[in-house]
Amino acid sequence: QVQLVESGGGLVQAGGSLRLSCAASGRAFSSYSMGWFRQAPGKEREFVGGITMSSRSTYYADSVKGRFTISRDNAKNTVYLQMSSLKPEDTAVYRCAASSGYYYATTTGKYDYWGQGTQVTVSS
Repeated sequence: QVQLVESGGGLVQAGGSLRLSCAASGRAFSSYSMGWFRQAPGKEREFVGGITMSSRSTYYADSVKGRFTISRDNAKNTVYLQMSSLKPEDTAVYRCAASSGYYYATTTGKYDYWGQGTQVTVSS
């Protein structure tokens, strides 16, 4: 059993930055690859980026490359999503997820556990 709780969402002006956190509890955190997804009203959930378990290799959707950075602190059982140069189209509910069976995972079906999400709103 793994429980995930996101935090750090809020309202930010276009061009600004925001850092989201995802705290995990349960099984060994370092044994899971972690990912971030987002879903805006009227749109399907989309992959944002992911990070591997121990090597901390990262990969991102084309829409956020160069602007978003994922990191993890295994000692704190926490994964982060640093968002910079935010755009109004980044507005969405952001969720973190954990995958035990895949090293790289860009689809929802490859993730086993999900957080409840945190709202990010980018104005103007």
